[in-house]
Amino acid sequence: MNFNIRTLVLPLSLAAALAAAPTASAADYVQTGGALTFATAYQGETFAGSFPSFRTTMSFDPERPGEARLDVVIPLADVDTGLADRDDTLRGSAFFNVGRFAEARYTAEGFTHLGGDRYSTDGVLELRGVSKPVTLEFTLSSGSRPELAGKARVSRLAFDVGGGSWADLSIIPDEVAVSARVRFAPAD
Repeated sequence: MNFNIRTLVLPLSLAAALAAAPTASAADYVQTGGALTFATAYQGETFAGSFPSFRTTMSFDPERPGEARLDVVIPLADVDTGLADRDDTLRGSAFFNVGRFAEARYTAEGFTHLGGDRYSTDGVLELRGVSKPVTLEFTLSSGSRPELAGKARVSRLAFDVGGGSWADLSIIPDEVAVSARVRFAPAD
Protein backbone atom coordinates (compact mmCIF):
# COMPACT_ATOMS: atom_id res chain seq x y z
CA MET A 1 0.00 0.00 0.00
CA ASN A 2 1.27 3.38 -0.94
CA PHE A 3 0.21 6.22 1.39
CA ASN A 4 1.26 9.79 1.19
CA ILE A 5 0.43 12.54 3.62
CA ARG A 6 -1.97 14.30 1.18
CA THR A 7 -4.28 11.30 0.79
CA LEU A 8 -4.49 10.98 4.57
CA VAL A 9 -4.89 14.69 5.40
CA LEU A 10 -7.76 15.39 2.98
CA PRO A 11 -10.16 12.80 4.44
CA LEU A 12 -9.21 13.81 7.99
CA SER A 13 -9.81 17.51 7.29
CA LEU A 14 -13.15 16.69 5.62
CA ALA A 15 -14.18 14.58 8.63
CA ALA A 16 -13.18 17.41 11.01
CA ALA A 17 -15.20 19.93 8.98
CA LEU A 18 -18.26 17.67 9.00
CA ALA A 19 -17.95 17.10 12.74
CA ALA A 20 -17.74 20.85 13.35
CA ALA A 21 -20.71 21.62 11.08
CA PRO A 22 -23.88 22.61 12.93
CA THR A 23 -26.55 19.99 13.32
CA ALA A 24 -29.73 20.19 11.27
CA SER A 25 -31.55 23.46 11.71
CA ALA A 26 -35.22 24.22 11.94
CA ALA A 27 -37.34 23.54 8.88
CA ASP A 28 -39.07 26.49 7.28
CA TYR A 29 -42.72 26.13 6.31
CA VAL A 30 -45.30 28.13 4.35
CA GLN A 31 -49.06 27.96 4.64
CA THR A 32 -50.87 25.87 2.03
CA GLY A 33 -54.39 26.21 3.46
CA GLY A 34 -56.43 26.70 6.57
CA ALA A 35 -58.79 29.07 8.32
CA LEU A 36 -58.48 32.01 10.69
CA THR A 37 -61.76 32.71 12.47
CA PHE A 38 -63.11 34.78 15.36
CA ALA A 39 -66.27 34.72 17.44
CA THR A 40 -67.93 37.37 19.59
CA ALA A 41 -71.45 38.68 20.18
CA TYR A 42 -73.54 41.70 19.31
CA GLN A 43 -76.40 42.51 21.68
CA GLY A 44 -76.27 39.00 23.06
CA GLU A 45 -76.30 37.25 19.68
CA THR A 46 -73.14 35.29 18.89
CA PHE A 47 -71.60 35.69 15.45
CA ALA A 48 -68.42 34.46 13.79
CA GLY A 49 -66.17 35.78 11.08
CA SER A 50 -63.06 34.90 9.16
CA PHE A 51 -60.05 36.37 7.38
CA PRO A 52 -59.76 34.22 4.25
CA SER A 53 -56.53 35.79 2.92
CA PHE A 54 -54.31 35.39 5.98
CA ARG A 55 -50.73 34.17 5.35
CA THR A 56 -48.52 32.20 7.73
CA THR A 57 -44.89 31.13 7.82
CA MET A 58 -43.25 28.99 10.47
CA SER A 59 -39.76 27.84 11.36
CA PHE A 60 -39.79 24.79 13.62
CA ASP A 61 -37.48 22.04 14.83
CA PRO A 62 -39.19 19.59 17.23
CA GLU A 63 -35.85 19.13 19.02
CA ARG A 64 -35.60 22.89 19.66
CA PRO A 65 -39.13 24.31 20.14
CA GLY A 66 -37.69 27.30 22.01
CA GLU A 67 -36.15 28.48 18.72
CA ALA A 68 -39.37 28.28 16.69
CA ARG A 69 -40.81 31.29 14.87
CA LEU A 70 -44.34 32.01 13.69
CA ASP A 71 -45.48 34.92 11.52
CA VAL A 72 -49.12 35.54 10.58
CA VAL A 73 -50.17 38.44 8.32
CA ILE A 74 -53.89 39.26 8.36
CA PRO A 75 -55.38 41.51 5.64
CA LEU A 76 -58.23 43.18 7.52
CA ALA A 77 -60.26 44.38 4.53
CA ASP A 78 -61.28 40.82 3.66
CA VAL A 79 -63.11 40.25 6.96
CA ASP A 80 -66.16 38.09 6.29
CA THR A 81 -68.97 37.56 8.80
CA GLY A 82 -71.59 36.62 6.22
CA LEU A 83 -73.37 39.98 6.60
CA ALA A 84 -72.22 42.81 4.28
CA ASP A 85 -73.37 45.67 6.58
CA ARG A 86 -71.52 44.18 9.56
CA ASP A 87 -68.40 43.62 7.44
CA ASP A 88 -68.48 47.27 6.30
CA THR A 89 -68.81 48.41 9.93
CA LEU A 90 -65.85 46.25 10.96
CA ARG A 91 -63.72 47.73 8.14
CA GLY A 92 -64.62 51.27 9.27
CA SER A 93 -62.71 53.67 11.51
CA ALA A 94 -64.44 52.57 14.74
CA PHE A 95 -63.23 48.98 14.37
CA PHE A 96 -60.34 47.84 12.11
CA ASN A 97 -59.92 51.18 10.29
CA VAL A 98 -58.59 49.44 7.16
CA GLY A 99 -58.00 52.78 5.42
CA ARG A 100 -55.22 53.46 7.92
CA PHE A 101 -54.28 49.96 9.13
CA ALA A 102 -54.57 47.49 6.25
CA GLU A 103 -53.10 44.51 8.09
CA ALA A 104 -52.76 43.00 11.51
CA ARG A 105 -49.74 40.82 12.31
CA TYR A 106 -49.05 38.13 14.89
CA THR A 107 -45.41 37.19 15.50
CA ALA A 108 -44.01 34.74 18.01
CA GLU A 109 -40.55 33.45 18.83
CA GLY A 110 -40.18 30.29 20.85
CA PHE A 111 -42.74 27.57 21.50
CA THR A 112 -43.24 25.94 24.90
CA HIS A 113 -43.78 22.20 24.61
CA LEU A 114 -46.73 21.16 26.79
CA GLY A 115 -46.46 17.43 26.07
CA GLY A 116 -47.47 15.27 23.14
CA ASP A 117 -48.36 17.49 20.19
CA ARG A 118 -49.44 20.45 22.38
CA TYR A 119 -47.58 23.78 22.51
CA SER A 120 -48.07 27.39 23.50
CA THR A 121 -46.36 30.59 22.49
CA ASP A 122 -46.46 34.10 23.86
CA GLY A 123 -46.48 36.22 20.74
CA VAL A 124 -47.27 39.83 19.92
CA LEU A 125 -50.34 40.97 18.00
CA GLU A 126 -50.07 44.28 16.18
CA LEU A 127 -53.50 45.68 15.37
CA ARG A 128 -54.48 49.31 14.66
CA GLY A 129 -50.91 50.41 15.45
CA VAL A 130 -51.04 48.83 18.94
CA SER A 131 -48.79 45.92 19.91
CA LYS A 132 -49.84 43.66 22.80
CA PRO A 133 -48.91 40.17 23.98
CA VAL A 134 -51.29 37.36 23.04
CA THR A 135 -50.83 33.72 24.06
CA LEU A 136 -51.63 31.09 21.45
CA GLU A 137 -52.22 27.50 22.60
CA PHE A 138 -52.12 24.93 19.83
CA THR A 139 -51.47 21.43 18.62
CA LEU A 140 -48.88 20.82 15.92
CA SER A 141 -48.79 17.56 14.01
CA SER A 142 -45.46 16.07 13.02
CA GLY A 143 -44.18 15.24 9.57
CA SER A 144 -43.11 17.12 6.48
CA ARG A 145 -46.56 18.76 6.13
CA PRO A 146 -47.53 19.72 9.68
CA GLU A 147 -50.87 21.19 10.70
CA LEU A 148 -51.32 23.75 13.48
CA ALA A 149 -54.68 24.07 15.25
CA GLY A 150 -54.83 26.78 17.92
CA LYS A 151 -56.89 29.18 19.99
CA ALA A 152 -56.34 32.55 21.61
CA ARG A 153 -58.39 35.17 23.44
CA VAL A 154 -57.99 38.82 22.45
CA SER A 155 -59.20 41.93 24.25
CA ARG A 156 -60.62 44.11 21.47
CA LEU A 157 -60.54 47.24 23.65
CA ALA A 158 -56.81 46.80 24.32
CA PHE A 159 -56.38 47.48 20.58
CA ASP A 160 -59.09 50.20 20.44
CA VAL A 161 -61.25 47.98 18.24
CA GLY A 162 -64.83 49.11 18.69
CA GLY A 163 -63.95 52.01 20.95
CA GLY A 164 -66.02 55.12 21.54
CA SER A 165 -69.74 54.39 21.57
CA TRP A 166 -68.96 50.73 20.70
CA ALA A 167 -66.98 50.30 23.94
CA ASP A 168 -70.20 49.49 25.86
CA LEU A 169 -69.67 45.89 27.00
CA SER A 170 -73.41 45.29 27.16
CA ILE A 171 -73.45 45.66 23.36
CA ILE A 172 -70.21 43.84 22.43
CA PRO A 173 -68.06 41.90 24.93
CA ASP A 174 -64.40 42.81 25.24
CA GLU A 175 -63.03 39.30 24.76
CA VAL A 176 -62.93 37.85 21.25
CA ALA A 177 -62.20 34.15 20.70
CA VAL A 178 -59.78 33.51 17.84
CA SER A 179 -59.18 30.11 16.23
CA ALA A 180 -56.66 29.08 13.60
CA ARG A 181 -56.10 25.94 11.57
CA VAL A 182 -53.08 26.12 9.28
CA ARG A 183 -51.69 23.47 6.93
CA PHE A 184 -48.01 23.82 6.04
CA ALA A 185 -45.61 22.59 3.40
CA PRO A 186 -41.83 23.00 3.30
CA ALA A 187 -40.72 26.41 2.04
CA ASP A 188 -38.74 26.44 -1.20
